[in-house]
Amino acid sequence: MSNQSQQRRQSRRRALQALYQWDIADGDVRDIDAQFLATQDMSKADVGYFQELLHAIPAELSEIDASLQGCLDRELSRLDPIERNVLRIATHELRARHDIPYRVIINEAVELTKIFGAEQGHKYVNGVLDAVAQQLRSNETAAQINAGS
Repeated sequence: MSNQSQQRRQSRRRALQALYQWDIADGDVRDIDAQFLATQDMSKADVGYFQELLHAIPAELSEIDASLQGCLDRELSRLDPIERNVLRIATHELRARHDIPYRVIINEAVELTKIFGAEQGHKYVNGVLDAVAQQLRSNETAAQINAGS
């Protein structure tokens, strides 16, 4: 795994923790950002990527949640907060970060959910993100299917 990949993984991990705080406590993103930079070890993270995720997701929340809702079997508000925010991070990446292959985004989301989520939550996240990727990255997912991998 490249250094950039490792840094992004740490950024996603920190962003998940920060978004969880924002989601549960309805905190101000700027305050949470400043708090994380002051109190968390960000030396192994890409701080710019962390901040992109932390600020873009609340700013684009209605669009991100709309992309997710059609792929869920229940209301987004009824999901566990960890799974909800992992799905939001990955959906943002699927929408905005075409430099990252969709399979990498889904894998990173699954791994985050294995660490922080409910015991079988990663399976649910995987299934939802497969459906979201087919909607948002149809050309890329079709190319993978046609390639037989």
